[in-house]
Amino acid sequence: MFSIKRNFEIREESIKEFVRILIPELLDKEIEFKLKYIADHILINTKIDNKEIEFKYKNYENYIEDQVIVMAKISLLLLMGKKYPWGGLIGVRPTKKFYTMYEIIKDVELVKKILKELYLLSEEKIELLETIFYKEQNLLDRKDNNKINVYIGIPFCPTKCKYCSFASYEIKSSIGKSYNEFVDCLLKEIEICSETLSKKKIESIYIGGGTPTTLTEEDLEKILIKINEKIDFTYLKEFTVEAGRIDTLSIKKLEIMKKYRVDRISINPQTFKEETLIKLNRYYNKDEFNKYYKIAKKLGFVINMDFILGLPGETTQDILNTLENIKKYNIENLTIHTLAIKRASHLYQENYKHIELDKVKIENKINEVLEEKKLKPYYMYRQKNTYNWGENIGYAVEGTECLFNMRTISEDQDTFGFGGGAITKKIEKIKEGIYKVNRIINPKDPNAYIKEFLDRLEKKINFFNKKSFLN
Repeated sequence: MFSIKRNFEIREESIKEFVRILIPELLDKEIEFKLKYIADHILINTKIDNKEIEFKYKNYENYIEDQVIVMAKISLLLLMGKKYPWGGLIGVRPTKKFYTMYEIIKDVELVKKILKELYLLSEEKIELLETIFYKEQNLLDRKDNNKINVYIGIPFCPTKCKYCSFASYEIKSSIGKSYNEFVDCLLKEIEICSETLSKKKIESIYIGGGTPTTLTEEDLEKILIKINEKIDFTYLKEFTVEAGRIDTLSIKKLEIMKKYRVDRISINPQTFKEETLIKLNRYYNKDEFNKYYKIAKKLGFVINMDFILGLPGETTQDILNTLENIKKYNIENLTIHTLAIKRASHLYQENYKHIELDKVKIENKINEVLEEKKLKPYYMYRQKNTYNWGENIGYAVEGTECLFNMRTISEDQDTFGFGGGAITKKIEKIKEGIYKVNRIINPKDPNAYIKEFLDRLEKKINFFNKKSFLN
């Protein structure tokens, strides 16, 4: 039975979650922590059965609010001899950790030192975080608190991919019957909330899902017209639509998006092995894919492609083949995901387990592609239950970075969300380096979105009209 003895305040569930993810063999153990303050250092003595270790580190509690808890967790890794590229960081947003520490410390080298010595990050991961940190410093204006981004969720897809855990419902399912009413509600939501947004500087608009291009040509145009009529584009830097599934595309849809000022789209193969996609309930046809890619390029869209490493049944060679094929496409953005087995996905229900892949060969091939395509990392995040060495990284040709992606991961800008599963966020700055994210979440289920529409809309407008939390 897992239990903790300690002489300081700590949430047992926090330690248990850390152990579950990184040291599951300790889930049936009793752990004893003893804390001491010695001059300008903190010392944690950790004991499990007949094993014991002392972890001593300089007291940076003025910089690191939870240093004692961090040290308790890291002492477990040291005691059990565990080494991971990301050390003891299990959070989704390690780049946010880098930035918020810097905001307090104002010293990049000290931030890197703490990440290496206290959190046990590898040099490679620290270098990645530093690269993205400087990219954010150059591209994100964090001083103008009146800037926001807009997210619009379209929770429909032609089919549900087995790895997917997003707000997504098959258009031909029983829930798909609410499609028309959903579109009507979304148009009303944009209409009603436009006044709330009128005093804000909208920096980016992102239509995601689901697959937004599941919309009919007529409805896609209706929604884009409404956005153009009701949302002020004065400060807009980018307008993105996810068009990831080629079975939802048409030439007319691409032309409609371009007509109404969309300048970025995603066309997402996930892999170039068609057999894999068929097994995952995802349509793919090479000739169709190439046709829509060429038309999108001709129309002048900034194009992103998503790929997932570790898909079921794929070998190292399959991944290398996919990476080689990427070279054929003149894309501005590339996002490489590592498969995460989410509880809401079919793969989780099927108890899928990751197979072993050759990390070195794959990383070398990725670097080869990045160098040839002149792609540089600009945002990244992690997920629980991913293949043990992976993270999700977005790369871009200089000057084509997606600001919405960067803002979403850094969580340093308010967001107004429309549609299914959309999250409206206001950021509360507690003090330097410490933020609280306040949220109102639209229901993912289109039926619930429709049913709760008016009541939720009033609450959301009141929530967003409050004085900005940011100082």
